[in-house]
Amino acid sequence: MGQDRSVTDARPPAEAARVAECGDYRFGPEEAGPWYLWGPYLAERAWGTVREDYSDNGDAWRYFPYDHARSRTFRWNEDGLLGISDLHQDMALSLALWNGRDSHLKERFFGLDGWQGNHGEDAKDYWWYDDATPSHSWLRAHYHYPQSAFPYDDLIAVNGARTRQDPEYELLDTGAFDDDRYWVVEVAYAKNDPTDIGMRIRVTNAGPDADTLHILPTMVFRDSWSWGKQRTVPQFALDAGTIVADHARLGRYHLDADAASDGTVPQALFCDNRTNTQRLFGVPLDEPYPKDGINDHVVQGLATVNPQHQGTKSAWWYTLHVPAGATVEMRLRLWSPSDGDHPDPGWSGDRFTELMATREREADEFYAALAPADTSPDARDVMRRAFAGMIWCKQFFRYDVSRWLDGDPDEPPPPPGHRHVRNMRWRNLDAYDVLSMPDSWEYPWFAAWDLAFHTVVFAHIDPEYSKYQLMLMLREWYMHPNGALPAYEWNFDDINPPVHAWAAIRVFEIDGSKDIDFLERVFQKLLINFTWWVNRVDHEGNNVFEGGFLGLDNIGPIDRSQLPEGYLIEQSDGTAWMAFYAIMMIRMALRIAPHDDAYAPMALKFLEHFADITDGIGDVGLFDTEDGFFYDQLVRPDGTRDPIKVRSLVGVIPVLAGAVLDQSSRLAQSPRYQARLANFLRRHGIEQRDNEVSAGFLSIKESTEGRKALLTLVDPDQLRRVLMEVLSEDSMLSPHGLRSVSKRLEGAPYQINVDGQEYGIDYEPAESTTPIYGGNSNWRGPVWFPINHLVIEALERYHMYLGDDFTVECPTGSGVMMNLQQVADEIRRRLVSLFLEQPDGTRPVFGGSERFQKDPRWHDPLFYEYFHGDNGAGLGASHQTGWTGLVADLIIGRKG
Repeated sequence: MGQDRSVTDARPPAEAARVAECGDYRFGPEEAGPWYLWGPYLAERAWGTVREDYSDNGDAWRYFPYDHARSRTFRWNEDGLLGISDLHQDMALSLALWNGRDSHLKERFFGLDGWQGNHGEDAKDYWWYDDATPSHSWLRAHYHYPQSAFPYDDLIAVNGARTRQDPEYELLDTGAFDDDRYWVVEVAYAKNDPTDIGMRIRVTNAGPDADTLHILPTMVFRDSWSWGKQRTVPQFALDAGTIVADHARLGRYHLDADAASDGTVPQALFCDNRTNTQRLFGVPLDEPYPKDGINDHVVQGLATVNPQHQGTKSAWWYTLHVPAGATVEMRLRLWSPSDGDHPDPGWSGDRFTELMATREREADEFYAALAPADTSPDARDVMRRAFAGMIWCKQFFRYDVSRWLDGDPDEPPPPPGHRHVRNMRWRNLDAYDVLSMPDSWEYPWFAAWDLAFHTVVFAHIDPEYSKYQLMLMLREWYMHPNGALPAYEWNFDDINPPVHAWAAIRVFEIDGSKDIDFLERVFQKLLINFTWWVNRVDHEGNNVFEGGFLGLDNIGPIDRSQLPEGYLIEQSDGTAWMAFYAIMMIRMALRIAPHDDAYAPMALKFLEHFADITDGIGDVGLFDTEDGFFYDQLVRPDGTRDPIKVRSLVGVIPVLAGAVLDQSSRLAQSPRYQARLANFLRRHGIEQRDNEVSAGFLSIKESTEGRKALLTLVDPDQLRRVLMEVLSEDSMLSPHGLRSVSKRLEGAPYQINVDGQEYGIDYEPAESTTPIYGGNSNWRGPVWFPINHLVIEALERYHMYLGDDFTVECPTGSGVMMNLQQVADEIRRRLVSLFLEQPDGTRPVFGGSERFQKDPRWHDPLFYEYFHGDNGAGLGASHQTGWTGLVADLIIGRKG
């Protein structure tokens, strides 16, 4: 687009080459190469987060509410509507909109906070992440904005009056989109080179009448100068018809804006990224033109923008009068001069058109190579959109916990309670990175076990980024000195399932099983984490683990993180997670051992751990031989035990702890390894006869494919019995994957008495009516992708050993017998079908919403947090909740 910059000729490997040429992420995103300098790192919401909470009581939602966001400077990161930023977030570019009727500019998506929503926090806007490439050379998304006044107060009032037993009151329910009176706003970014980015905005009037829309592409500098850092204040200024940005670290950039396709010429506006203390706190301003100065000028006509055309926040203001059904296009260019500030009057013409077309075509070619040849066009689109959502949910993440706890040098100290509300033991955590977030609005912060699943998805398109994400959680500025991994921002001390070892080996395999150095680095850090688990969450020392909620928030009748005094719950899932962890460490050690013999004894060391856990499960009887299912056990103060007989994912996690180990490798056949294995078997009372071993947790046999070992927490008979319940459509098998709790509990809740108090659990296929551990969390019935994905992988591993002769009835009672690979494929098919058009043209993910099911403008799939246990309707967070992106991995199929 610049005079000395030409668009590269389109070639099939263009995007793949950009990804392949990226640098080593090992030392941070700066090493990843210039194409990663700019990306969709801007959060859709920064208000109501822990980082911005300096309250005495930890009420982040009320300390920094939505109403403050337009007027109050953020401390740790910026937000914006469908925007981009550099990887340090020194500067961000995003959209602002005004329909002429709202009380303020639409600069960020709206939603209810954790107190306002009757099922917890909840976004109340509609947008889609349509496309993206891993190098961010191409990004596209769109948003539906009502033409009538946005019903902020109505959404708050009606949801506030509803109970947990009532459904959520959605934006569509308000009538805001009646008669199609709304705007379709699409934004696309295409890089001509790493620091020359085209921005295309298209607005379509979907309504029956002509209307007016204000579009303000907005730039802001993140405030890194007001908190005691003594840094130079950057500046935006108008110069020769362009907005020029000067920043000490980022350098100089220009934001050029051409006239819109209808001839509308934009006006440049400037204010400062400073809090409007007068509006929020009644304190007179120390400087004019605060953060909401552009807002007040556009909406109220006030003189609140800098007439000198300079500041730390700026925007180009288009006022468009659009006929019914018409589309208007705006073209902008963000660029950094490579050899001077020479003008380029022709940048917005044919070269801009060619750039957009080229980058989109390269994205077409990149994704076409990923899906299997027999993948339907609809499934290919679902896969591509899942990847797009993952990429759009990359976020800049800055959080220095020590500084957050103590306060900034130039600011008043936080109140005393602030230091004791949360994360007080995590002063080591000092994050300054680009992270994969679960969701750009509801969860604009990392969650460790969510992130592990994200890396498996990213491994298909950008394996180096996956490795970087996994290594970050193990670096000294994230991992606690005691070996714990930070769970998530709201409470780093919570205990999430240990899935990093699994994720690391899956990323390794998807990447071609060649990066031994990465695997070894991960293994060494996970040794520390594994030791923390063993020392931290085995209260009785019997290799049966407690561990708290372990991500399955309220799946049982009792809050496992808040037990009555003197009680313990020894967990089927907690114990199985540790067995799963040990197995993955064995697999990693055996992968590394041919390159470093020191890892062979490590494999046997973790085999010892696994055997001890297996013995512990047998000793306390977590497997109910009568019911054929695994249950948690409530340990009372007097030592008596009661099984908590709830058939749920808690009893399915043991199935995950299975792996097939190749015993035909040179390492496995070496005399040293064979001697160590024989000694291990002898110490566990296992005799090896005729090269065959079968002893509960370990089976070894010869096959046509060589000598194999099956390491498993469940023997084949237990597996078959558990699967009878799992594959029953009356219990856990829904039309769209495995339910988290048996449907048999519907109308017949399970009850247990603890100290005279009755606790119970019912089957709840949709939103939770019980506030145990989280406002909108619900593992009491819906389908969740992460566990389904792990079950599919486990069944595939069992099939590698048990073969086609081992069959189960699927669905239970149908008379149809399937081997375990076929069962895995059937669960996969049901999960993927959530997003695919059915013969009647509907997508299960949209449930009974007529607008989403029948209107082509609303019919593109969204990727929700979890799904209705009976009809598959999407629930919870709605915008690529990280692990739901696993659907892309399911469509591509197993690699490695």
